[in-house]
Amino acid sequence: MNARSPLSARARFALVVPAIAAAAALFLSGCTSNDALANQYRSGSGQNYIAGDGSVSEYAAGNRGAPVAFSGTLADGTAVSSKDYAGKVLVVNFWYAGCPPCRVEAPALQSLSEKYASQGVSFLGVNLYDSESTAASFEKDKGITYPSVLDRDTGSVLLAFSKTVPPKATPTTLVIDKQGRVAARILGAIPDKSILDSLISDAVAGK
Repeated sequence: MNARSPLSARARFALVVPAIAAAAALFLSGCTSNDALANQYRSGSGQNYIAGDGSVSEYAAGNRGAPVAFSGTLADGTAVSSKDYAGKVLVVNFWYAGCPPCRVEAPALQSLSEKYASQGVSFLGVNLYDSESTAASFEKDKGITYPSVLDRDTGSVLLAFSKTVPPKATPTTLVIDKQGRVAARILGAIPDKSILDSLISDAVAGK
């Protein structure tokens, strides 16, 4: 699969530090508008967390390969699969609660999910490490209303996409076209809300 017009050719792998993941519950239990992990990330203090660089890759329609088939289970126990999104544009975001850039970009994702809901665009989170309670606390704090798969036990959704366009960093956001193929990928935090907005708009238009 060849990338079209990448904003950056480099993408660093995310290194998950156990101490940060374990600290998620502590921060979530006392969440306020002053998000310590998010503020650390904004200030450039990674606290041993190395994220993707926000590089964006778009894939021309002829280079998108086969549709990605995936299945998983939502936090409420509901089964979900790629078949549920057939014929629709889907935005998939890989995240976990103790990931600083995930916390920073959450409001932008929620805002865009609301903007495009009337155009039939769906959003799906893929939580890589958290328990149901930790994920729910994050979503409540950040006002996230779209569902997430809890993928830590099986890794089935991550594996499905890794075969085509590996989500090499956390967070990673993928835009899936109406044929179920990856149209674009952002490695790391969304560099600017308008960029993802444009990628979704293109997918809706069938570009």
